[in-house]
Amino acid sequence: MAIRKIEHVGIMVRDLEASIKFYTEVIGMELHGRLQHTNGVIQLAFLGFQGAKQTELELIQGYNSDLPREGKVHHLALNVDNLEEEIGRLEQHGVKWIDQEITTLPNGTRYKFFEGPDGEWLELFEVTK
Repeated sequence: MAIRKIEHVGIMVRDLEASIKFYTEVIGMELHGRLQHTNGVIQLAFLGFQGAKQTELELIQGYNSDLPREGKVHHLALNVDNLEEEIGRLEQHGVKWIDQEITTLPNGTRYKFFEGPDGEWLELFEVTK
């Protein structure tokens, strides 16, 4: 199996700047990077704890402005070495794809979403840095 770890957890936010400030100043995380999605609407920020190589937190602004009061975990991302290979493996298990095509972000990272058994969103995430 080529899934190596939980890459990140994506949380939808209303105000990216306020969320970055909260997670850095209150929680103690550091900002690892930001980028504009290729769709021109969604803004992303990735945060983690200093010196730690574990799971990151991805903040997502612009995906959905109608968030429930308790917030919304958007997806769980799974790190893979070879995206096409893992897509092929999961297709043998009959997973339902949310995305029909692989998306490539401006930094070269590639991903594709699929559904878990209860409709939860899972993401295959290949870092190409």
